[in-house]
Amino acid sequence: MRARPDAEVVVGRGEGTGRHTEEDQPPVEPRSPWSVNNGRVNEIKRPLAVVTGASGGIGAATARRLATEGFEVVCAARRADRIAALAVEIGGRAVVCDVTSADDVVSLAAAVGSRCDLLVNNAGGAYGADPVSAADLDQWRTMYEVNVIGVVAVTKVLLPALVASQGQIVVMGSTAGQVAYEGGGGYVAAKSAVRSVVDTLRLELWDQPVRVCEIAPGMVASEGFALTRFDGDRAKADAVYAGVAQPLTSEDIADCVAWVATRPSHVNIDRMIVRPRAQAAQHKVHRVFG
Repeated sequence: MRARPDAEVVVGRGEGTGRHTEEDQPPVEPRSPWSVNNGRVNEIKRPLAVVTGASGGIGAATARRLATEGFEVVCAARRADRIAALAVEIGGRAVVCDVTSADDVVSLAAAVGSRCDLLVNNAGGAYGADPVSAADLDQWRTMYEVNVIGVVAVTKVLLPALVASQGQIVVMGSTAGQVAYEGGGGYVAAKSAVRSVVDTLRLELWDQPVRVCEIAPGMVASEGFALTRFDGDRAKADAVYAGVAQPLTSEDIADCVAWVATRPSHVNIDRMIVRPRAQAAQHKVHRVFG
C-alpha cells in the first residue's frame, strides 16, 4: 500500500505529540455500540490501530495488513529505523517504544491520543531453551517483563482511549501458554500468564464496549524469533523448523488479526489457536527429511 502524502511519522523515545493529520477528513463521529463492522473498515473514519513489536515478523506483517484494511497504524517498537520505514510504507506513524520502559509507554499513550480503535499487543519473545534445573534467571525475568508486564503496561495506559472508541484489544499469546514442553519453562510460564491476563481483563471489562482476544500461534517461521531465542545460533534456530514443509508465516498470523479485528462489534473471539497442519500438538510435528 502506498503511503499517503500527509502521513505523519513520529520517531523518538519519549517524543510523542498526540497529533493527527486529519484536516482533509470529515470529523469522526462516535460509533454506536451496535454498529457493525463487516470486512474492510470504513476508510472515511479511518480507525486507529496500535501495534507493538512492529519492527519485524508478526508485528510488521500485522501493521501492513491492518493498513490495507483501512486502519491508520501506529507502529511501536524499539528499532527506530525499521518502524520509520514501515510507517512511510503504509502511511502510518512510528513511535519508538520499549514496552518494558515506563517512560516509553507513557510517551506512546501521548502519541496515540484520546482515540484508539485497536490495540495489538504483539511485543514479546522467547529466550533460551534450558531445563528448569539450569534456568538462566535473567532470561526468565526478561521474558516475564516483555511478554506479561509489557502487555499490562501498554493496555493500562491505552484503555481509556479504547473505551472511548469502543475498541478492541488483541494480545499475541502462544500455544506455549496452553501446553508445557521440555526446555520451554520460562516461555511457557510467561505465555501462560499472558493467557490469564487476557481472561481476567475480559471479565473485568464485561460491562465496557471493549472486546478482548488472544491469538495463540503454534509454529511460526517468523523473522528472528528462533534466532533470538538461541542467541543468534543459526543452526539451532533452523533446527526448529527442519523437515517441516509449511510452518506458519507472519502473514498467516496477520491475516488472523485482521479477521478478528473486522468482525461485527458485538462479536468477540475469545481465543484463536492457530497451528500449521504439520503440527498436531505442541510436541507432535510432522517432519520429512531427505
